[in-house]
Amino acid sequence: MQNPFKEFLYFSRGERRGILVLITGIILVFLSGYIYIYQRENRPLSDEAIRRQATAMAEYESFIASIQEKEQKWDNRFNSSLLKHPPTVSLARFNPNTADSVTFCRLGLPGWMARNILRYRSKGGKFRKAEDFRKIYGMTEKQYQTLLPYIHITPEDTETRTARLYSSPASNDSAATSRIAPEKYPAGTLVDLNRADTTELKKIPGIGSGIARLIISYRQRLGGFYDITQLQEIHLDTSQLQSWFSIDTRAIRLINLNRSSLERLRNHPYINFYQAKAIVEYRKKKGNLHSLKPFALYEEFSDTDLEKISHYVCFE
Repeated sequence: MQNPFKEFLYFSRGERRGILVLITGIILVFLSGYIYIYQRENRPLSDEAIRRQATAMAEYESFIASIQEKEQKWDNRFNSSLLKHPPTVSLARFNPNTADSVTFCRLGLPGWMARNILRYRSKGGKFRKAEDFRKIYGMTEKQYQTLLPYIHITPEDTETRTARLYSSPASNDSAATSRIAPEKYPAGTLVDLNRADTTELKKIPGIGSGIARLIISYRQRLGGFYDITQLQEIHLDTSQLQSWFSIDTRAIRLINLNRSSLERLRNHPYINFYQAKAIVEYRKKKGNLHSLKPFALYEEFSDTDLEKISHYVCFE
């Protein structure tokens, strides 16, 4: 029996000739393409083409040269400006309550920080002690420590700050100047900080209407005071006030940690959102609280936080 694959692959002499011609034609087509490209690339350019190419190259080189020339001018101008006004730092004694923006820049502070300081002063702000300078927005610890030996606060600035902080601002109109000052308590009088109203507070020497309202407002947010030093949290100088106040801690309004909502907890000045959330989550998972001890291991609470909060919570 004849092999079918052999019959399939068998070509006659004429068929083999045709196949060879076809293959040769395909090879010639491919070679002609490469020969055409080679001849085109190596063909000598006409005079017109050479002129166009030279013109384009000249325009390109001129464009690049003009850009380089402008960049060089800007570099020279910038370098010249640096040579005329070098950014040197000159540390010298200064009063942050009177220094101008140029002085602050010479001390090494950036322009935007100098503007922050001037804006703070324009709104009535005053630096009563060197530590107050650290509170300027953007001030780093390194900058503060560098400038600390050169900060000079005059006694007049301290007195002016005290007058502004503990007395009502004077008005220029005749009605204000004729206003009768409230009667003041004599030395030795004690006022309960947790029960006094604004009328009583204004009878304390050095406290006007504004400071009285500030104390009452913060007392309401806290629920009451447990220590006179808490007045420092609203930027009051307790050294001048502590002799006038007594504190009855029984008047403090307590927060029930087992019943208060997250919103109620976070509204307290000593409890932030994450701390309030931790308290509520603990109640959901483990039931009622009986102390603050479980939160000593929480990263949301520091020992200082827990001590301050302990005066305002109950578990009943």
